[in-house]
Amino acid sequence: MSATSLDFFSKNEFLIRRLHSLSGLIPVGAYMTVHLLVNASLLNGAGAFQSNVNQIHSLGKLLPMVEWAFIFLPLIFHAVVGVWIIRSGKSNHDNYRYVANWRYTLQRWSGVIAILFIFTHVFHLHGWFHGDWWLTNVAEPLGMANFRAYNAASTLAVAMGGIAWPIFYFLGIVACVFHLANGVWTMGITWGVWISPAAQRRATYLCSAGGLLLLIVGLSALFAVKQIDIEEAKITEDKMYQAEVAAGRIVPNPHKRSEAVELEEADADAAKANSDAESGPADQAVEGE
Repeated sequence: MSATSLDFFSKNEFLIRRLHSLSGLIPVGAYMTVHLLVNASLLNGAGAFQSNVNQIHSLGKLLPMVEWAFIFLPLIFHAVVGVWIIRSGKSNHDNYRYVANWRYTLQRWSGVIAILFIFTHVFHLHGWFHGDWWLTNVAEPLGMANFRAYNAASTLAVAMGGIAWPIFYFLGIVACVFHLANGVWTMGITWGVWISPAAQRRATYLCSAGGLLLLIVGLSALFAVKQIDIEEAKITEDKMYQAEVAAGRIVPNPHKRSEAVELEEADADAAKANSDAESGPADQAVEGE
């Protein structure tokens, strides 16, 4: 960061640190919790997961604005300020004697791992940007942008094939959950919710239990996605897509469907067109007779 930037942060440190801790809980932490819960619905099958994804994407053109306003911009703010805190090297250890050094260090490193994980995760599944040129010429040739919202479970299962990506997501989820749970604990100190040793000890139990529960929820999605029958999931997803489009609850969008489904439908349309063309002259001959 430049000297001017550091000077700005230093002058407004009190406010920035509190906004940083608050943004880590709402909306970033809240969104992560909801995101992991939605992913865990894979335990109930492809249909349950697809239903949740359809509900999110029913926002249509509002979805990108909601994502940027309530997810990406707060996340970027939290990450940038987090980097400043790491670079400033200002520990709370002297102010709060009951905060262990290992906890301070793990919070910083888990934050670094978490932001790198999120950055890669968004590229891996969504390609960062939704523009056709970017997806066609950059993301997809690199093997990224694998997720299709209207074929959610099947495309996610394909994207999570092999062993490397599941290990990567395992480590990323662990880092994110620890950073949130430990961050809630430190946030309580920052905001004066628990100051005494006894209060901090109770908060440790509470945050540890909440973090463990959320970790189980997050990792359950990894287990569930490896159990998905891709072909059966596609059948379920396509039936739901046709029903949702017919009911007007979602807008048809081929970019949110898997390439395999698009090719199958194109082949079916071509076959139907050929069949109509071949039967046309015969029908006319019969009519002429």
